[in-house]
Amino acid sequence: MPSDWRRALAIVAHPDDLEYGTAAAIATWVDEGREVVYTLATRGEAGIDGLHPDKAAPLREREQRASAAAVGVTAVEFLDHRDGVIEYGVALRRDLAAAIRRHRPELVITLNHRDTWDGTMWNTPDHRAVGRAAIDAAADAGNRWIFPELTEQGLEPWDGVRWTAVAASPHPTHAVAVEEGVERAVASLLEHRTYIEALTDEDPEAYCRAFMDEATTLASARFGGRRAVSFEVFTR
Repeated sequence: MPSDWRRALAIVAHPDDLEYGTAAAIATWVDEGREVVYTLATRGEAGIDGLHPDKAAPLREREQRASAAAVGVTAVEFLDHRDGVIEYGVALRRDLAAAIRRHRPELVITLNHRDTWDGTMWNTPDHRAVGRAAIDAAADAGNRWIFPELTEQGLEPWDGVRWTAVAASPHPTHAVAVEEGVERAVASLLEHRTYIEALTDEDPEAYCRAFMDEATTLASARFGGRRAVSFEVFTR
């Protein structure tokens, strides 16, 4: 995994998207003195069946901020696209390009943009739209002629994104050793307690620990037996 960078921007669709594995890598990077910012396209308001979106949105935002803090991330922003019906297109690309111009990362992190998880489970429209738009926005952010209105708003072009790392991709190319970050990643996922309790009848901590154990051992056989988080990395 590339290591000669100082600032990363993680762009995902929902609260909890980063906590299902990626947070272990983020905790490790923060320990190394790197800066990571979160940009979420939605507030996850449609994610809990028994909770109206008006009540779910602020609750899930609070859980996400606490979750980010558990791995040392203090900057979390929400773009207010509607949960469940995000559309890939120019408007989404513009919003993500604006976020990249604001935060000026060298590394962009996003979630699986491909149609499936491991070829068997269909991916959600929100994940596909945001992941694909994040990859495109990494280039859009550096071109002053694609969204000139962003420059007029004071967001100067940023052509400094060198890599886009796609978490949970079915085609991983790189991995990060995360042994030191696993416990904080478990704590980070557990901060989404309301969502987890609606998702499963299992004890929330047992659920989080079992998921993190599985997520961080999937790449171990290809990574010297170490616990790791894998990414599909695109260069620019």
